[in-house]
This record gives sequence, C-alpha cells and structure tokens, in this order.
Amino acid sequence: MKKKYDYLIVGSGLFGSVFACEALKAGKKCLVIDKRNHVGGNVFCENIEGINIHKYGAHIFHTNDKDIWDYVNGIVEFNNFTNSPLALSKGKLYNLPFNMNTFYQLWGTKTPQEAKAKIEEQIAIYGVKNPQNLEEQALSLVGKDIYDNFIKEYTEKQWGRKATELPSFIIKRIPIRFTFDNNYFNDTYQGIPKGGYNKLIDGLLQGIEVIKDTDFFSDRQKFTELADKIVYSGKIDEYFDYNLGVLEYRSLSFENEILDKEDFQGNAVVNYSDTTYDFTRIIEHKHFEFGKQGKTVITKEYPKEWTPSTEAFYPINNEKNQALFEKYKKLALNEKNVIFGGRLAEYKYYDMHQVIAQALTRSKKELKND
Repeated sequence: MKKKYDYLIVGSGLFGSVFACEALKAGKKCLVIDKRNHVGGNVFCENIEGINIHKYGAHIFHTNDKDIWDYVNGIVEFNNFTNSPLALSKGKLYNLPFNMNTFYQLWGTKTPQEAKAKIEEQIAIYGVKNPQNLEEQALSLVGKDIYDNFIKEYTEKQWGRKATELPSFIIKRIPIRFTFDNNYFNDTYQGIPKGGYNKLIDGLLQGIEVIKDTDFFSDRQKFTELADKIVYSGKIDEYFDYNLGVLEYRSLSFENEILDKEDFQGNAVVNYSDTTYDFTRIIEHKHFEFGKQGKTVITKEYPKEWTPSTEAFYPINNEKNQALFEKYKKLALNEKNVIFGGRLAEYKYYDMHQVIAQALTRSKKELKND
C-alpha cells in the first residue's frame, strides 16, 4: 500500500530544507515536521525593532564553492557582509583574526618580520614538542602573549573546563596572518541573505507541507507510517533511544537587549576574551545588514553545560564521544529507509555551506537511485 508521502523530513534546518527542496523538484511529495514553533533550525531570524535578530547566534555565510554560492543566491540575494570581529581583552580592543593589526596593537610591531620573530621567540620559550593539552598546544603554536590575551580564558568559558583539561586536538592550528587584513574568513564568497535567513528557508520550503510544534518522538510510529522514507536531522543518539549512551554537547543561552540608540559597538561581533565577563561575545545584529534603524538590538552569548532538556549547539568531539558516535553510525547504516544528515545526526560541527553541500550530495544520490 502506497504511503501518503515519499519523504518525511524531521527537522527544518538547512539539511532538511535543502533535501525537501530537491525532492520536490524531482516530483516527490514531502512532509517536513519540526518540534520548534518556527522553521529554519538555528539560522532562524526573529524581527525586533525592524532588525533581523540571529536568534541562535551569529550566522555568516561563507564559501569557496561557486556552485553553493549560486545555489543560495538563486533563492535569495545575499549582501556583501564581511566578518571582521573585534576582541576585548583586559580592557583593550584588538582586531581579529590574528593579523598585523593585532600584533601592532599587542606589541607595536610594524613589519611581518618583527611579528614573526616575536611569536617564534615565545614559542621557543613556552612551547613543547608533544603537547598534551590545549594550553600546551596553543603555547606551542602562538606563544604566551596571544594565548593569555585571546585564547586561555575565552576557551575556558566556551568549554566550561580548564585549558589544561582540554585535549590538544581542539586547536590543531590557529590562523595567523602577517598582513593587515581583518577579514575573518578566507573564502571568496561571503554575505548575509538580504532580508535575513528566513527568506532563504522560506524559499527552500516553498510548495512543501510543513508542520511546526511537532515532535517526531511524540508519536514515532504514526509519523514513520506516513512516508516511504525518513530524512532525519535530529540527534542520532535520540533516534536510537540513547540505548548505547548519551552523546555530549555544549549549549548556549542568549540575552537580548533593545537599546534606544543607533549604535552600540560599531561592529557586528565583539568577543569578550577574559573572565571579567561571563559571556563570550556581544552580537549587534543590525550591522549584518548595514541597518540604519533608530534603535539597536544586542545579544550576549553565554556558553553553558548541555543537558538533554537544553539545545545542543556543538558536539564535544573528544575520544570518548567520537567512539560512541561511531557505534551509533553503525546502527544508522542498518536503517535502510532512513537518511541521517546534518550537524546533530552526523555529530559534526558543520558550517552552513557544508551542510548545504551535504544535503545536495545526499539528495542527488537518493533521487538518482529512486
């Protein structure tokens, strides 16, 4: 007996929305469900005072893949926003990523040779040959001044653990530029959708049936019986009822403030590097779209421990969790009518363009074989 839908898509984030869009183009009937009261997953924007607020943290689209750039721009035009964050450390502002502006602000060095010599000198003093933790790794890559001012306390806030207790692989490399370039990403294409990310998601889901405020696990059997196949973008361990154990994440909380002024910090993102502040950064959303509104909205971002009742933002890919994920991955391979995809289902921190690329690759393979 033919089922009502070809695909039930669990989760309306980028993976689910792109897959649904491609399936519709192929003539398939899809139902998208999401447990939140909105679509879009973590790229959802909430409009406050005429400003598109990145509700779940700053999302800046960047890619070197022209096909991906053309794909998203075929749905909504992107602006030319370039991410050039600042860092407040011990009362002083510095440019990011680490570049000649940062080094001049930190040491007064004016040439690449002077900056390189300073870093190499500190690595020789504080670095070790076989770093055993994050602190040793950072000192071995950039030396003490950069570590103390920008990495140590920020990272400890972010992960909720001492740097000496974190594995070294978390920072395999630290981007260093010996040019006066504040562009955070090296990618050719960068920007924000004009009018916010909701326009991108709405474009992807146009013509597709969507039900919000609906948890797949509230009536799993009913939803499973609706479609021939499931596209699942939720937590992989939850799909299997946590029967092998619980994967760990870090979570975040956000505190919005509406300010009766045109500008608060003159920049979209300012990192608060030291533990004087509990939050890791302040986002001023109007700058993502070059807004001229009379008021401004800022968001303070607080890292927090994750529990199953809070939002999972990024995986803790240490050896223990990665080993557990590999076991779940084997179970997933046996689910012949389920496609697992996205950050939570693959237990991997993807950038937006990577999620879209994955969804396009998986949908092309699926729809070609169907």
